[in-house]
Amino acid sequence: MSGKEPSVQEHAGKQKEKPRRKPDERIRRTHERLGSALIELLKEKPIDDITVQQVLDRASVGRSTFYLHFRDKHDLLLSQLEMALEHMSTVLMVRREASDRVVAVTEILDHIGSQNDVFRALTDAGRLHDFFDLAQDYFARGIEQRLKESKRTPKIPPRELRARAHLIAGSFLSLLRWWIDRGAKEPPSEIDEMFHSIVWNGLSASPKVRDQRG
Repeated sequence: MSGKEPSVQEHAGKQKEKPRRKPDERIRRTHERLGSALIELLKEKPIDDITVQQVLDRASVGRSTFYLHFRDKHDLLLSQLEMALEHMSTVLMVRREASDRVVAVTEILDHIGSQNDVFRALTDAGRLHDFFDLAQDYFARGIEQRLKESKRTPKIPPRELRARAHLIAGSFLSLLRWWIDRGAKEPPSEIDEMFHSIVWNGLSASPKVRDQRG
């Protein structure tokens, strides 16, 4: 055995094997304390240099309590990434925004900008790809639902709609990575407008949509 710890992606695969149950308030608070402690530590050092005990000391949580909910620090990191992605990918639907936006680009970039030290820490530790790997499915599902609800895409067949949702999600994540790599220089609202212009120009060029309108 190499002794190497499993990656976040490997944890994600194992996590899918067991159904998630909505935690009660006490569990939710415990998760928040542990998650906040890990995020704070990530601002100070790479995750590979962080121990579970350091997380416990920072969160004032007992070891037995930690292992009741998480396998290790990578499992805790996965839970934090998933919680963030769940919020980011559904925020437009949760607040029932009546716009043509399929992704809350401005809000997401604002949030990432405010958490830039966390993303820098993930980058330095070689873990930023974990975020992007998890993000694809979350954003594709959210985008597909937004497209279904949009009056601008009533004639796109379900299979094509799903494929386009994955394509748009990939485009958004590629744009997000580009924005981060450039130092988050462009205003989030400007990126939002550019992204959705590209999205709707691409959707209006769908062969099936043109055939049915023609």
